[in-house]
Amino acid sequence: HVQLVESGGGLVQPGGSLRLSCAASGFTFTSYWMNWVRQAPGNECELVSSISSDGSTYYADSVKGRFTISRDNAKNTLYLQMNSLKPDGTAVYYCAAWWTYWGQGTQVTVS
Repeated sequence: HVQLVESGGGLVQPGGSLRLSCAASGFTFTSYWMNWVRQAPGNECELVSSISSDGSTYYADSVKGRFTISRDNAKNTLYLQMNSLKPDGTAVYYCAAWWTYWGQGTQVTVS
């Protein structure tokens, strides 16, 4: 069955860094653009970043220059390196295979 398992969230001070990981299984990882989506309390979901199988990327303006998305197709794993974190980065971060399959989310708190 399909699984997307995020890890790496936590509490970090403003200006700090975190690296999120997402281990995927149960589907053909290389067939999907992979997304990182976040949802802050009371807010709608926001697409943070996406990456194609061959490495093309998209970043929301709010994270450009600070976040880096990457993937290891051999390990079926997606990553998000988050630097210079700001308090408005506090949210649950979800890994998703396009908009089809979703993980359970990992909490990131910047405070």
